[in-house]
Amino acid sequence: MASQYSNLTIMAYRRDNGRVGVRNHVVILPVDDISNAACEAVANNIKGTLALPHAYGRLQFGEDLDLHFRTMIGTGANPNVAAVVVIGIEPGWTQKIADGIAETGKPVAAFSIEQNGDLKTIMDASRAAKGFVHYASELQRVECPISDLWVSTKCGESDTTTGLGSCPTVGNMYDKLLPEGIYGCFGETSEITGAEHICKARAINEEVGERWYKMWKAYQDDVIFAHQTDDLSESQPTKGNIEGGLTTIEEKALGNLEKIGRESRYIDILEPAEAPVAGKGLYFMDTSSAAAECVTLMAAAGYVVHTFPTGQGNVIGNPIVPVIKISANPRTIRTMGEHVDVDVSGILRREMTIDEAGDALIDMIVRTSNGRSTAAEALGHREFVMTKLYRSA
Repeated sequence: MASQYSNLTIMAYRRDNGRVGVRNHVVILPVDDISNAACEAVANNIKGTLALPHAYGRLQFGEDLDLHFRTMIGTGANPNVAAVVVIGIEPGWTQKIADGIAETGKPVAAFSIEQNGDLKTIMDASRAAKGFVHYASELQRVECPISDLWVSTKCGESDTTTGLGSCPTVGNMYDKLLPEGIYGCFGETSEITGAEHICKARAINEEVGERWYKMWKAYQDDVIFAHQTDDLSESQPTKGNIEGGLTTIEEKALGNLEKIGRESRYIDILEPAEAPVAGKGLYFMDTSSAAAECVTLMAAAGYVVHTFPTGQGNVIGNPIVPVIKISANPRTIRTMGEHVDVDVSGILRREMTIDEAGDALIDMIVRTSNGRSTAAEALGHREFVMTKLYRSA
């Protein structure tokens, strides 16, 4: 029997590959750190474009280089992006990224600085970007079923209200919309510590659960324990977490897992920035718990809306994906209300149920998908942070 959410629709951009985007960006994408200046110059020349400067892309190799390419291509391929200008120092890697993005069917142009210099590259790329802005400006939103939506989640600056209110709100949303066919994603591998047995049991089957546990254990052994000093004080939990009443990573982990609700089961696990291929459903991505890194990786995997529960108040945004902030902390609503899109502090006052909060978030997801700016977008938060696995050569 159809649920009350089955007939929900959004007004979004249907891309050539069938995916649905809720924004319509023209991105100027640097392959490497030394191409940032040229990309920012193009974005300055051509209004309606967005440069994404970052710190990496030179002398990376192996798995680290694979992740760099996956993130670059995935960012340009995200359905919230209408067209892309790629600029790199040399033509090989530049063309590789452009070709990967072009597989989506969207317009892409590639420019390399070697043997051209900044001025000629900026001029040629600006002409291409201007054409892409004209192209994007004529694209129209069309009605799409809610099942076409890809929604990711990550929490930040968590406190006791997060596990009691804002994270369960996201979980309630997933319990309602995953059965309708949306794609979901959660992650923050280190932050599951202390609740790993619970997370493992939430897999769709034993095989997926065992793969998840192997991935989690590798993060613990190869990253956390391999590089820790005496402990992870002021990292996990953070000082903000501790101020908010979370004294152990176990407490933080239990609140974190509230984001996947009561009924949802994750169907597969993803490498950082890896696009899901197992079909509609909930996925776990192996990510850092750092907010900007995690959201960047999920956007590169193709997710177009991000839900972000916060307790103490995290201001994170993303250049290409709208980040919806949810908070149940009355003090945060009072002191940082400009950063919050969905106020669920009524849960703590017993004026709102988790079910009502989930419906309020679903309403905000629809409104955001239809074009409403999130608080982070209105305030200019465009944090784009690449994940690097190890030192460059």
